[in-house]
Amino acid sequence: MSEPPGHASPARSNRKTPAGWPPRDATVTAAGPGRSPRRGWRRALPTWRMALVAVVLCALLLGGAFAAGYALVRIPPANATAVAQSNVYLYEDGGLLARDGEVNRQNVALAQVPLTVRRAVLAAEDRDFYSERAVDPKAMVRAAWNTLTGKGKQSGSTITQQYVKNYYLGQEQTLSRKWKEFFIAIKLSREQSKDQILQGYLNTSYYGRNAYGVQAAAQAYYGKDVAALTTAEGAYLATLLNAPSAYDVTTHPENRGAALARWRYTLDGMVKEGWLTPAERAALTFPEPRPARPAGGLAGQRGYVVQAVEEYLTAQGVLDEKTLAAGGYRITTTLDRARQDAFAEAVDDQVTSRLDPSRRADRAVRVGGASIDPASGRVVAMYGGVDYTRQYVNNATRRDYQVGSTFKPFVLAAALDEGARTQDGRRITPETLYDGADRRPVEGWPGPPYAPANDGGVGYGPITVTEATDRSVNAVYAQMAVDVGPSRVRRTAVALGIPADTPDLDASPSIALGPATASVLDLTEAYATLANHGRRLPYTLVTKVTKDGATIALPRRRESGAVDRRAADTTTSVLMSVVENGTGTAARSAGRPAAGKTGTAEEDKAAWFAGYTPELATAVAVMGQDPETGVQRPLYGAMGLSRVSGGGAPARIWGQFTGAALEGTEITEFDLVVEPVAPSRPLPSPEPSSAREEPFPTGSGGPVPAVPPDPGSLPPGDPPGSAPPEESPPVPPPADQPGDGQPPDGMDPGAGTDPGQGQGGEGEPAPAPLPDGGAPSDDGGGDGDGGGDGARARNGPGTPSAPRAVRRRYGRFPARTEAGPGRSRLGGGR
Repeated sequence: MSEPPGHASPARSNRKTPAGWPPRDATVTAAGPGRSPRRGWRRALPTWRMALVAVVLCALLLGGAFAAGYALVRIPPANATAVAQSNVYLYEDGGLLARDGEVNRQNVALAQVPLTVRRAVLAAEDRDFYSERAVDPKAMVRAAWNTLTGKGKQSGSTITQQYVKNYYLGQEQTLSRKWKEFFIAIKLSREQSKDQILQGYLNTSYYGRNAYGVQAAAQAYYGKDVAALTTAEGAYLATLLNAPSAYDVTTHPENRGAALARWRYTLDGMVKEGWLTPAERAALTFPEPRPARPAGGLAGQRGYVVQAVEEYLTAQGVLDEKTLAAGGYRITTTLDRARQDAFAEAVDDQVTSRLDPSRRADRAVRVGGASIDPASGRVVAMYGGVDYTRQYVNNATRRDYQVGSTFKPFVLAAALDEGARTQDGRRITPETLYDGADRRPVEGWPGPPYAPANDGGVGYGPITVTEATDRSVNAVYAQMAVDVGPSRVRRTAVALGIPADTPDLDASPSIALGPATASVLDLTEAYATLANHGRRLPYTLVTKVTKDGATIALPRRRESGAVDRRAADTTTSVLMSVVENGTGTAARSAGRPAAGKTGTAEEDKAAWFAGYTPELATAVAVMGQDPETGVQRPLYGAMGLSRVSGGGAPARIWGQFTGAALEGTEITEFDLVVEPVAPSRPLPSPEPSSAREEPFPTGSGGPVPAVPPDPGSLPPGDPPGSAPPEESPPVPPPADQPGDGQPPDGMDPGAGTDPGQGQGGEGEPAPAPLPDGGAPSDDGGGDGDGGGDGARARNGPGTPSAPRAVRRRYGRFPARTEAGPGRSRLGGGR
């Protein structure tokens, strides 16, 4: 008789059923009635009993840790900020450069602070201060998560925690400090009232301008006691707590927008909390703070250097602003004392001594400069202004003036590095011909129409890239930017050293004309990269920082490839021609092989010269700013000149400083990886049009197709196109061009020359440079970007120049550079 499936027969079972027990039912599992066995992945999961035990153990551990921390962490005495020391700044050789002032603080009672000022601080920093606990675990976890996920460092601290950090601890971002802060805040909240904590917070917070506490801040920014502050002024001081120096609109005008946004956020918060009515809020206007008054002992250039070094250390994350302001640090800078003095002397000789206080235009003149050793990236000299105690803004680091045509070398470097081609497929080289007609609409850009004017409305016919750089022809460089791609031009400029967040660094054809507002120091770094054969080494202002004998670690600077060496060196050879034959002839006064470019901001509000020798890269800017309102002003009439151009005072300052800075050192020629070509003949001076047009037309954002392909890159010789001046013989066309007497297709009639009329020749030489190496006239011509760079001086009879760079028309660059082992190439592929 068969048995049911799964039934264990007593005869087959290894076990015997005890007497009197019912037979075992094999369908019932060992797990018990209604329960299934844990099989597979479920065996890896803890049971609910295990999970409960784990939770209880964690709670016990956390509770024990909390109890231990609360018992062990005691409220310490006030930290050393109350008796802070000065910081000492040294030259590179160890000599004393400057010593900043002591901490400025004056404690006040909470009752002396107007209620609206207190509420403004709460609206900006901690709106739930009076109702919340001493610590906010949720905010701390959220801040930690945002920091870990790359959304920026956030403290997640309440006002109580910030007060503990300011008064009892320090600003270092460590776990041990946060641990102590947590428990001290809890204990302090049991011992002090909310009003006492808020009073301590207001008296210990840092507001910038070396001001600790709301009373010192009221004096520093508005010249009044805290009790006299208005609601709008109190809201601005509350705004400063978020970023003390960055939101100082007088020292950092480029951050004005961010400061105003934070100020509005604070007032809107007061409305939201019911501390201010909408009508009262609408009636408030931004309260302009008074100009900063630097600490004593920082007169001359010393204060500018201290300010720049502090900004460098905080931006690099070496020290935060509050810790540095607490003092006690010994900071060795990269600055060379002799070169600092040489820079100040050059500015005084070429600009300051020529200013007349009775001339309104002269009162608006400002000068900024910086110099970098390309091989090391060290800033060896800096000129920030006439005197830190008289003019607080550092002209070497401010980012609010257009760089003008000093940006054009970045377009050329991008074209060479990318292997770019013209619209008709010709590779861009120094000898490539472009159409330089005035207001020529750019071709190949899908955006709105864009047709920039050349300076003075001067029209050029076919012109080589080298000659277009010599004369700073806007039409050529706007088209070249489209040929390369504006986004690639922007990328190359950033790789060379222009900060990516530079205002107005937009990827459009106008980028070539320099509307970006990089600082003098930014521009110097980018030119130093070209001088270093396309290898970028971020600049540094500091070589060593110590405190109490301990050395503070500095960030490691890594050299990287910005552009191919051939691209950088070829750009250098073209910029050498600017100094030898173009708008920068005044820079020859340095007595060294030099490469450089002039530039002028829109409406002549600033004039620039940036250049380099093999050993030194330097940029100089002369700026116009109203001394009363701070508004940018054109430089027309300054120093008694109708115009101030980049080829004038900036190039003369550059030449005098560079010559003095390198005095006593061996003259070094550029070591360029550029294959030679026969030099092209300088173009004759074209006839200017009757009206001068600005090259930055308001609202113009891009080009439209209009001009047919250029005639092509021709063998060295006389380029066709632009009619020579009347006093020069007409120039015949090359042999391989048609001689029908008609201009090229698409060209403006009269732009070309009629073949068969006249003879070839070099034309009449322009007047020789002035004895000081400057251009023949500071008020003639221009560099073509919204302002002039002086007359186009060329070598006249008996005026020898330095050897011209040797170039040849080259083909496609190989991807591998000739810069030697370890030099990688950064940028777009070929």
